[in-house]
Amino acid sequence: MLTALRAVVASGVLLLSGPLTGSQTGTAPPPVREQQQWVLNALNVEQAWSVTKGEGVTVAVIDSGVDPRLKELRGRVTVGPNLSSPESREESTPGRHGTAMASLIAGSGADGGLVGVAPKARILSLPLVPEEPDGGAGLIPPGEDFLGSSRSALARAIRYAADQGADVISMSVGNHRTDRSEREAVSYALGRGAVLVAAVGNDGQSLYTQMNGTSYWTFPAGYPGVIGVGAVDKNGKAAAFSSDNMSVLVAAPGVGVPVADRNGHYPLTEGTSAAAALVAGVTALIKARYPDMRPEQVAQALTASTHGRPFAGYDDKVGFGVVDAAAALGAAERLSGQRRSVAVPDETHFGAGEDSPLPSRPGPDPVRLWIFGGGALLGLVAFGWAVAVLNQRR
Repeated sequence: MLTALRAVVASGVLLLSGPLTGSQTGTAPPPVREQQQWVLNALNVEQAWSVTKGEGVTVAVIDSGVDPRLKELRGRVTVGPNLSSPESREESTPGRHGTAMASLIAGSGADGGLVGVAPKARILSLPLVPEEPDGGAGLIPPGEDFLGSSRSALARAIRYAADQGADVISMSVGNHRTDRSEREAVSYALGRGAVLVAAVGNDGQSLYTQMNGTSYWTFPAGYPGVIGVGAVDKNGKAAAFSSDNMSVLVAAPGVGVPVADRNGHYPLTEGTSAAAALVAGVTALIKARYPDMRPEQVAQALTASTHGRPFAGYDDKVGFGVVDAAAALGAAERLSGQRRSVAVPDETHFGAGEDSPLPSRPGPDPVRLWIFGGGALLGLVAFGWAVAVLNQRR
């Protein structure tokens, strides 16, 4: 039985627990494609592949470093600079978490390996979250600028991804603090046409949630314009650990999801990190088919085409429902035909009546000037006559 990897976002620290090892029972695990079939079915990915597999799209993965030697990603990974600090020039080592998320987004399935949602997309790896060499918990130390200074590392990474032309920015990271520079970076990336996808966090069973009936918000998923993703299980039910609040826009599988690791194993992962990576892959399919589609339209295509939609249409556990890749492409096709504005001829007006008279030219009115001048002159004559009468009486 494969050991699960759980990504937990808590108190501004990203934790990874559970060794990424293969089966310890001596029996060969089932082929990874069989293991992940339920995930592909849940997202209706194979039908979407008849339209596109993500050609020409770059997905920036802001996480720990992605291993470019992974057979499922070989030849399609660009490793960006280490942006953990403004002065950082250190070479980043590949990380388990970032590599796993990239495999879900763009795994090629080479040699019977794991296939991602957009198997022909490219990955831009932006190492941000450090991981311990022994495979233990990777964390961002309290007080580091990632957690909310004016020089946020996350903000730098988002801006760098946008400047490099990333079509999609996947962020399976988070903390519980907001930062102005991050909000501005999100706005900057959206303005350049990048679609931002982020995990909403794994605080669904936290003490705060139990006391308040809702989870504390996690960022960047909570920033306006970012597609926040929650996790569901094989039955489409919201995962108990998945954060529930109004930052949840859509949901995707996040329980028992196979991922690829650097050792050639395919452990299972549990967390909203995986769900966000899967939705980033679906987003890459949309951008491959409609490269000029604006981020808000991509989000609309995702939300308008979900399955497992809540009875009320929306709830804070699964958002608008579970993403459907094929249906999202169909919704995007309909949206792509919509004009952002309609040209109106100059002679066109509302209503069937005649045009209103043109406004008078600005400046003095000659008639009023004559009336005013005449009144002033009569006033002066009357004043002079009154003075003359008074002088005669004296």
